Amino acid sequence: QVQLVESGGGLVQPGGSLRLSCAASEIIFGIYTMGWYRQAPGKQRELVATITSGDYTNYATSVKGRFTISRDNAKNTVYLQMNSLKPEDTAVYYCNARNELDYQTIYWGQGTQVTVSS
Repeated sequence: QVQLVESGGGLVQPGGSLRLSCAASEIIFGIYTMGWYRQAPGKQRELVATITSGDYTNYATSVKGRFTISRDNAKNTVYLQMNSLKPEDTAVYYCNARNELDYQTIYWGQGTQVTVSS
């Protein structure tokens, strides 16, 4: 059974940093584009960042220059380093895995809460 397990969320003050991790199991990690999405209360889920098997990255405009996505294929893990956090970054962050050979094969994690507040 495929599992994506996120960790690293929490409460942080504005300007602070957090690093999210997502460990994947039961998938061939190396053929998946991994991504982070977020959903704030009352809003639609939105893309934050993605990283392909070839390490090509893509970021939402709102996080570019502040967030960095990376992956460790040996550990089947994707990370999201979040710096200079703002209150508007508050959301549930979800890990996503999309099979690059079959785009309809998509998996989601259960989400981790990130709250930016003083």
